[in-house]
Amino acid sequence: MTKLSAPKGLFNIVVIVAALGYFVDIYDLILIGIVKNSSLIDLGITDPQELFSTGNFLLNMQMAGMLLGGIVWGVLGDKRGRLSTLFLTILLYSLANIANGFVQTTQQYAWLRFIAGFGLSGELGIGITLVAEVMSKEKRGLGASIVSGIGILGAVFGFLIAEKFNWRVAYWTGGAMGMLLLFLRIAVYESGMFEKTKASAVSRGSFFSLFTKGVRFKKFIFGILVALPTWYTVSILAINASSMAHDALRISGEVKGSITVMLHYIGASIGSFVFGYLSLKLHSRKKTMLIATSGDCTFLLLSIL
Repeated sequence: MTKLSAPKGLFNIVVIVAALGYFVDIYDLILIGIVKNSSLIDLGITDPQELFSTGNFLLNMQMAGMLLGGIVWGVLGDKRGRLSTLFLTILLYSLANIANGFVQTTQQYAWLRFIAGFGLSGELGIGITLVAEVMSKEKRGLGASIVSGIGILGAVFGFLIAEKFNWRVAYWTGGAMGMLLLFLRIAVYESGMFEKTKASAVSRGSFFSLFTKGVRFKKFIFGILVALPTWYTVSILAINASSMAHDALRISGEVKGSITVMLHYIGASIGSFVFGYLSLKLHSRKKTMLIATSGDCTFLLLSIL
């Protein structure tokens, strides 16, 4: 399972498995936004305000799990290796999702979303780290774009499953796909970068090292700030579109949050490929990010005018 040489082509086993992994991750991550209303109504919550508050509570529990898991799995990934940590994270969120299909109370629902989020954060972070480590710097950005573009369609698949069947089947499907992903991950080797670091005297897995150097801490904070608008768009605006459409924008007629999420991720998938290619042509991720963020802000403003 250990191999030090980086893959030559863009479409290699690491990128393909990472893309499929990201597909499953996004499916599980966004599924709560797609099925929260239908699942809560099925559990006996019908008041619109209670639906809104309880749905956001479930989402916050998942996010709390992801925040904690991102730190824990990141440290373990550096100390123990990416793949061994990946196997544990995939198993954890897969079992949590299968159990989620059997919940009978919102308390059970909330804690299982926390556990699933805890596991999901490891797969999301470590999977893309493997791609970055095994690919050349010239192809790294495009490789990540391919992983993102394919993976984001997991949200679309989640919508289709939830619409065709029901929310319980949707969670069971997510758990089953996670278990299949676990077997696929066995085919991926540990990255050469990790092996070289492991053989050296470099300190690995120190969370507090993020804060000990000014330049490193600055990059860490800026990375978070760059990601905030993107996640705000989907976790607040897209997922809560049905409530905001009526309460804030005064739109008459039905607005389904699940359809909004699906359309958002279709656009995000197209954007991943377009801006990944643009980044390669411009030889600048910063310029590409500026163009993408400017477009995002423009369309957000147009939507509320």
